[in-house]
Amino acid sequence: MPQYYILFLFSLIFFSSSSHASVQDFCVADLKGPDGPAGYPCKSPANVTVSDFVFSSLAKGGNTTNIIQAAVTPAFVAQFPGVNGLGLSLARLDLAPGGVIPFHTHPGASEILVVTRGHITAGFVSSANTVYLETLKKGDVMVFPQGLLHFQVNAAKIHSSAFVSFSSASPGLQILDFALFANNLPSALVGQTTFLDLAQIKKLKGVLGGTG
Repeated sequence: MPQYYILFLFSLIFFSSSSHASVQDFCVADLKGPDGPAGYPCKSPANVTVSDFVFSSLAKGGNTTNIIQAAVTPAFVAQFPGVNGLGLSLARLDLAPGGVIPFHTHPGASEILVVTRGHITAGFVSSANTVYLETLKKGDVMVFPQGLLHFQVNAAKIHSSAFVSFSSASPGLQILDFALFANNLPSALVGQTTFLDLAQIKKLKGVLGGTG
């Protein structure tokens, strides 16, 4: 029997046997259930409505009257149940003049940023400590690989904004400054592990709400 004919028969059998597999169109999050590595459990399709697939809160800028003079409005699974299990989510960044999104990481996702107003200086640091830095204008796009430290700073004298997309419905977030100075890790240990001056550490803890 010719080899190509055997391959054809094998393919036919494989696809015939798999054609009866259950295919699920979506898994709208049941936010009352536990959030595990695979996401939230699915809401019953009988309880799913079009509102689960529509999110309107990114139309309005966030409140930038805070210590970083910036705001992040997320459309993650907790706010937008329809993205559950789809491997994507969104957020809006708003930066007042002088605003900054400090060094942070997303352990669960890569990020793409699209500038929609003003100018934003953005960058990330690779695991080899190479810095990739650019000042972006309206319409420019930059990608930040998963897990790498990155930041955004308003480089304009006006309000700047951007939309960001993530390759996960729950990208996760850890802000470096808050990880160091907004908890009860003893200041002496922070000093030992960062080589920072103890007085400066205590000052930053005071600003960010840390103790110790």
